[in-house]
Amino acid sequence: MAHFEKELDRQELYRGCVFTVTTHRVGLEDGGESRRDVVNHNGGACVAAVDEEGRILLVRQYRFAVGRELLELPAGKLEPGEDPRTAAARELTEETGRTAASLVKLTEVLPTPAYCTERIYVYEAQGLSGAGEQRLDRDEFLDVVPVPLERAVEMVLSGEITDAKTQVGVLMVAAKRRRSG
Repeated sequence: MAHFEKELDRQELYRGCVFTVTTHRVGLEDGGESRRDVVNHNGGACVAAVDEEGRILLVRQYRFAVGRELLELPAGKLEPGEDPRTAAARELTEETGRTAASLVKLTEVLPTPAYCTERIYVYEAQGLSGAGEQRLDRDEFLDVVPVPLERAVEMVLSGEITDAKTQVGVLMVAAKRRRSG
């Protein structure tokens, strides 16, 4: 039997520049009712880009919500209706100064599906070119940190890289490269 919940009504509690929060009254499969609070987010896209020297391009930036710097794949949020591949290409160029001949979708990640609609599209960059300058947003401060791919895998497995989208992207690119050759 497939499990389900049916929305009976909803109310918007908060509207911000990145997400909205809604509360929902839902009907349960046993006939009862419950409440679900949901963070509604447009989603994001990230790029696993390995350079000519076998290094994955990570970015180091401060994340206010967790109070520290993180190593992450280049990534950014989607504008309403934006194609994730377009966003991934934009973020790669803005954050690393590099461009890709093509972007291959690896997967989609649901970081916190219990209460958030965010979906992150993970791409692999192929055919990197350029070593141009970053074009960061006014409020964005980050450094490009090229890490040998196998070292990045070790950093994921040891817990040194804790960002979920980055963990997924690093491990998928490494596994894909092992399989192909």
